[in-house]
Amino acid sequence: MDTYAQSVHQLRNAVNAAMTKAIENGALPEAALPEFIIEVPADTAHGDFATNAAMAGAKAFRMPPFKIAQAITAHLDLEGTFFDRFETAGPGFINFFLGAQFYAATVREILSDPAGYGASDYGKGERVMVEFVSANPTGPMHMGNARGGALGDCLAAVLDKAGYSAYREFYVNDAGNQIEKFAESLQARYLQIYKGDAVVFPEDGYQGGDIIDLAHEYNDAYGDILLHVTPEERKKALVAYALPKNINKMQEDMASYKITYDKWFFESELHKSGAVKAIVDMLTEKGLTYEQDGAVWYKNKQVLTEQLLREGKSQQYIDNLELKDDVLIRQNGNPTYFAADIAYHKNKFDRGFETLIDVWGADHHGHVMRMKGAMDAVGCDGSKLHVVLMQLVKLLRDGKPAKMSKRTGKAIQLRDLLEEVPVDSARFLFNTREANTQMDFDLDVAVKQDNQNPVYYVQYAHARICSIFKALAAEGVTPRVCSDAELALLTASEEKELINHLALYGNEIISAARDYDPTKVTRYVTRLATLFHKFYNACRVKGDDESLMQARLALCACVRVVIKNVLTMFNIHCPESM
Repeated sequence: MDTYAQSVHQLRNAVNAAMTKAIENGALPEAALPEFIIEVPADTAHGDFATNAAMAGAKAFRMPPFKIAQAITAHLDLEGTFFDRFETAGPGFINFFLGAQFYAATVREILSDPAGYGASDYGKGERVMVEFVSANPTGPMHMGNARGGALGDCLAAVLDKAGYSAYREFYVNDAGNQIEKFAESLQARYLQIYKGDAVVFPEDGYQGGDIIDLAHEYNDAYGDILLHVTPEERKKALVAYALPKNINKMQEDMASYKITYDKWFFESELHKSGAVKAIVDMLTEKGLTYEQDGAVWYKNKQVLTEQLLREGKSQQYIDNLELKDDVLIRQNGNPTYFAADIAYHKNKFDRGFETLIDVWGADHHGHVMRMKGAMDAVGCDGSKLHVVLMQLVKLLRDGKPAKMSKRTGKAIQLRDLLEEVPVDSARFLFNTREANTQMDFDLDVAVKQDNQNPVYYVQYAHARICSIFKALAAEGVTPRVCSDAELALLTASEEKELINHLALYGNEIISAARDYDPTKVTRYVTRLATLFHKFYNACRVKGDDESLMQARLALCACVRVVIKNVLTMFNIHCPESM
């Protein structure tokens, strides 16, 4: 248990013990002890921790919260805890103030195991699949993939740090309608090389310049050999040539973005293995499909309606959702993407993953409920499927929307972004806003080497600390282990505020893992850098008081440890000089 967790544990025990004594002494009536919250106040001037125990107990004790607070505090014993005083505030909040022992314990904890600080066994080794990006291999990756890549990869890293066993997967949609459209588009561009505008481009074809390039590349390599074959043979040959090239580019892009997947899973393998057909057969055997207009439909409306009614939702609520059934097999006999997606998610569970996390674009929000319902329908636990919905990214330059594709002037490609913006900036900046909020990505800020660029700001704090140690080493000053008495010299408000924030790191990791939100950690480390700069400007590290200097060096070392741990976890460079 880390220092922060110990503090919360101590407080909870102390408050429960105080209520029990108050009941025994008649200060509070006989009642079951209430559940209450212990939290860090927004303004720590009012205390380092606070509890709402008095308000939470108002119903059980049938007393005003302020009187309950008085009864609790009259019986509080903080002996043996990290706290040295308390006070009541407002309608009944009880605020607690940490003592010197807490600050010394936090510094010692961090320096005793620097690389391990912040890690926990919260996840108990649970196997979690994080599937992210999963872009169609029919064209270049775009800005949405850039954001999804950073969020997904850093989420997996946070889960690992919190004691889960995270697995990264990219689902390659190399089958179905989009591949047929890809084939039609390639065929049209190839034939246009020889027949010009006489060949009509498909109305819903892929318009990108990359399709033209692929057709010309094939022609340069093989000439007109596809002019005299059937359309199906031509399309098959063009896809067989172009698709591996596109997939290879996707893999290169992810590698340049510092993302390594445990597996690239191909949709085509599901079809070849018979898994998609097996899903349709299973749903049919359960009476959850029907045929209409030559197609096979899934009774999505029935499944979700029954599920929502079991959850206590009203019929009016359900009607407002306008639930509809879904096609599994088209009239032409080909499975839909939805059928393959059910098979894929079942495959994940079948591989032993206990929790599934998908990072999807916000335009897929309507797909979430039906996929969860489908998992229940095929015998898996839909509640163990979680979807992080990601809003759009707006690219800015000079404060205005920017277009940066060198090729089409339209699509903003991941590759274009990484040619202009350092990878560290991209990975960090995409993790500064929660996935469910629209994001403005400022190109000018992303390339700056000053404090306006958040990743530079954090990296600079780390480099600054390294320079402090180098400068003192040149003067013959060597950091050493400090005694509790020496660490008790860290009494300035800036020092206490900094140590308090350092103590929160492990809890912040757990919170980010629990909420599937790695941006919490990015904001945490940015705040840490701010508090360090504030401390550095207010508290002189080098001084005549050797004991105080050593204590402050220990504090600097702690900040360096945590910044390094965060940046290393997120696969971002951690420089020692800048």
